[in-house]
Amino acid sequence: MAKISLFIGGIRPLPESGRPTGIYKQPVTSRVRIGPEGFIGDQQADRRVHGGPEKAVHLYPAAHYAKLAAHFPDAAAQLLPGSLGENISTPDLDENDVRIGDIYQLGSARLQVCQPRNPCWKIDERFASDGMAAHIAEHGLTGWYWRVVTPGEVSPDDALRLETAASAAMTLAAAMQLWQTHRPALSELEKLAATPGIASHWQHKIETRCQWLRQNIAAPPPPAFHVKPEQP
Repeated sequence: MAKISLFIGGIRPLPESGRPTGIYKQPVTSRVRIGPEGFIGDQQADRRVHGGPEKAVHLYPAAHYAKLAAHFPDAAAQLLPGSLGENISTPDLDENDVRIGDIYQLGSARLQVCQPRNPCWKIDERFASDGMAAHIAEHGLTGWYWRVVTPGEVSPDDALRLETAASAAMTLAAAMQLWQTHRPALSELEKLAATPGIASHWQHKIETRCQWLRQNIAAPPPPAFHVKPEQP
């Protein structure tokens, strides 16, 4: 069982570029519904790279904020649960505790772990901290996305409860480490791509990398996990 805080938000401009973003969230203090694409009332600015059924709900482990504050002290006062745009914060889980395909109960909703978050360049501007998004990606401080298996209602005093464990799958931390490895074992990467419950977009990227590795045994591989670039 994991205690939670909930956050949703609308679209606001970033402080320097004025580009729209959904990263600014406010605490949820009453009951709210989770639909197939996430919390009702929550918004994403760029639907090409945010939101959708396989990025419906974002959880960010609360313990990561202290690690970020230690590395980016000028932003420490702003690095609080909810400030990285997550919908769910918890002090009780991180990437080592969940597996791709795990299904959790939250209120009357059921959520499935399906992929890590790929940090966005907007994080740097939101906190006026160059390199924060890259640091998050490099050190696996990403949190993860859930797909909504069963829509329902949730309140802030509900808890995340593991309903169905994907015990044969890698932990999310192990999956990200494998994905970021310079030249991972092809058999392990193929196993990751075939994991039940994995997000289709991430699965396609892994399969594409597997194909590249088969065809380029001696060549240096392309980068695996990176910060999402600014969209034109």
